Amino acid sequence: MLEKIVAITTIISLCLLAVLLTVTAPTTVGPFGILIVFILGYTSSLGVMTYFLYAVSRIVAHLGSAFTVKKPIAPLSFKKAYYYSTVIAAVPIMLIGLQSVGSIGLYEFGLVLLFAVIGCVYITKRIR
Repeated sequence: MLEKIVAITTIISLCLLAVLLTVTAPTTVGPFGILIVFILGYTSSLGVMTYFLYAVSRIVAHLGSAFTVKKPIAPLSFKKAYYYSTVIAAVPIMLIGLQSVGSIGLYEFGLVLLFAVIGCVYITKRIR
């Protein structure tokens, strides 16, 4: 059920984002429109990242089974891939937000990556 909900919201948000970006301009849409752009960008990034993590974990588990004999690598469940992608999908949105305020340097990029790592570690601890 979660797979269908994520797929539908991703497709809808991608379509709405494409319509919003082609029909309006940032100067005419106002602050609420810019907020909608960031929300739609996050939801589309969330769906794409969820399916990407899910597929990559399946591929790695399948390829890893040929090399491991004792304990095979278990792929991520879709729910766990969704949990991790909630943090990872925020990274491009935060970088876009930082770029709109000023330039992104090595320090800012490092802080965003640190946030993502801390978020993934927190999710790992909470899932177990």
